[in-house]
Amino acid sequence: MSPHQHDLLAQVPDRLFIGGQWREASDGARLDVRDPATGEVLRTIASATVEDGKAALDAACDAGPAWEATPARVRSEILRKAFEIVTARAEDFALLMTLEMGKPLHEARGEVAYGAEFLRWFAEEAPRVSGRYGANPEGTGRMIVTQHPVGPCYLITPWNFPLAMATRKIAPALAAGCTAVIKPAELTPLTTLLLASVFEEAGLPDGVLNVLTTHHSGAMSEPIVRDPRLRKLSFTGSTQVGIRLLEQAASGVLRTSMELGGNAPFVVFDDADLDKAVDGAIAAKFRNIGQACTAANRFIVHRSIAEEFARRVTERVTGMKVGAGTEEGVAIGPLIDDRAVAKASELVADAVGRGAQLRVGGRAIDGPGTFFEPTVVSDVAAGSEILREEIFGPVLAIVPFDSEEEAVSIANDTEYGLVSYVYTESLSRGQRMIEQLATGMMGLNVGVVSNAAAPFGGWKMSGLGREGGAEGIHEYLQTKYTLTPDPRA
Repeated sequence: MSPHQHDLLAQVPDRLFIGGQWREASDGARLDVRDPATGEVLRTIASATVEDGKAALDAACDAGPAWEATPARVRSEILRKAFEIVTARAEDFALLMTLEMGKPLHEARGEVAYGAEFLRWFAEEAPRVSGRYGANPEGTGRMIVTQHPVGPCYLITPWNFPLAMATRKIAPALAAGCTAVIKPAELTPLTTLLLASVFEEAGLPDGVLNVLTTHHSGAMSEPIVRDPRLRKLSFTGSTQVGIRLLEQAASGVLRTSMELGGNAPFVVFDDADLDKAVDGAIAAKFRNIGQACTAANRFIVHRSIAEEFARRVTERVTGMKVGAGTEEGVAIGPLIDDRAVAKASELVADAVGRGAQLRVGGRAIDGPGTFFEPTVVSDVAAGSEILREEIFGPVLAIVPFDSEEEAVSIANDTEYGLVSYVYTESLSRGQRMIEQLATGMMGLNVGVVSNAAAPFGGWKMSGLGREGGAEGIHEYLQTKYTLTPDPRA
């Protein structure tokens, strides 16, 4: 590890952030955070207990009334200041994410820009929260509709986008006038701790944002979720964990936002611009080492061009450099842990065992770190696990189709519905796909759809609610209707 990396890690707080104070866990427990490229311990930090969780919620509740009463413009300016600090420290945040999560440094820089944009976007949305006023249809009174903060929020973020998933939840909550407790993933908590120090520098009042890091996520989270003072739960992660959290949230009738699993289809029709389709496929599959809920999972390609598509993507994948994300020219960093490597290996083996052709890759890489070769498999048979399960790794699986109806059937044959990708030069076909594909988002002739100004979220088992866009702040607001007499009466 270089001296610069040591210096950066030393700047990251190693304690819990509760009520504006950095403090140790109540039992003194600590948690090791490791670099997946080497297995080396990057930092040892506090690991919160149930008691710490209660203290964090206490702090959020205590700070709530004053933060709700804070003018929207003031909340906006604090978020804007945080945006400016994150942008100024972009290289620090990018390097920190690469170290703790493994993504190539150039991709981490892209995440900083994306994640910071949520701070700027919701800084601009905070003063725009509005209601309406008007006569009722009978003309006997006036209707006043107002928006109010939902209350204390518990935000649970995943390991794969450590900055963007935090800002995507924190920014709208704070903009709306809510206080929050955030729990980052055990595998990548350092970015959130550094972000908390940014908010501290930006002048956020004590208790408005509280950070819990822990390796006892379930045990610590359940009492928070079941606490009657909590009014909002936002979670990004697996569908299985999301279902469990929804069951817990039901007892308090919590407002919930759930961004869960995906099984994104990437459909390439015979009239597609193949150069653009291949570029889009590489972006949709291998960004973040394939470890994204928006990653294309099933490449559904018209039979007449399937072989040429497979040849071109294989050529591109064969040239990808694998290594630590900090190394120059690396396209594929390590997977997050050994379980991710084992899952990728099992899915490829199952597909090949059912008759798929292994074009390139397909194996774990020996040595330090958790690396898996970038992989292409073609002619994947129906029933293969790789078509059912979210891969979450650098594996591109191709299945051919013959008709538009068959493509739609294959694409929709999943319990998930987060995002789909379609490549066609036909405007009318593109419009039909918008109508027929059962996903909450779509990329039409583009391979990356995420944008802070757009509503992010899925259908079916992929979740509830939306993050980002004009819709995002309303996840943290509740509506009040007031009727007053006709002022002329």
